[in-house]
Amino acid sequence: DYANNKHMKVDDYPYGGGAGLVMQAAPVCAAYDSLVQKIGKKPRVVYMTPQGYTFNQKMAQDFAKEDNLVILCGHYEGIDERARIVTDYVSIGDYVLTGGELPAMVVIDTVSRLVPGVLHNSESAETESFENGLLEYPQYTRPEVFEGKKVPDVLLSGHHANVEKWRLEKSIERTKKYRPDLYEEYCRKQSGT
Repeated sequence: DYANNKHMKVDDYPYGGGAGLVMQAAPVCAAYDSLVQKIGKKPRVVYMTPQGYTFNQKMAQDFAKEDNLVILCGHYEGIDERARIVTDYVSIGDYVLTGGELPAMVVIDTVSRLVPGVLHNSESAETESFENGLLEYPQYTRPEVFEGKKVPDVLLSGHHANVEKWRLEKSIERTKKYRPDLYEEYCRKQSGT
């Protein structure tokens, strides 16, 4: 809708040569300007790029507070540097995909579950991994015994304080084992340093 050439293309070859195509600045900026006119203010614009800051739960919480959030996805070589509408450069990891669509879906899913009313049970978003700096504790459901493996007795006890204590212990164990970087940060925060 915002292409301004006879072939209605929104990408072109990069100046200086090289492989791939680059999204042109004009269509990106025209789409943005149209949106600004519709909503009456400049929205936050997240550009999905491997050159961005690594996406995390804190970013998701921050993005979830926005009334309007635009996620801009480049394809192949990205967007023309002159499309100066971006407020946040975000990556979902240290690897390269063909475009920003899949990373955008990751951000959308992560952010939307933090918006009040999206999840049926608001407690679900509060007890997930990363909410307290730790990975989530192990989960169990029926039956009590499956292939000889029993649900831990504490979860069957009905003693809520003991259950919470066990969950914290297991979160700490799991984080220490699988994400020592998070565990070290958790320990620093606990010691106040």
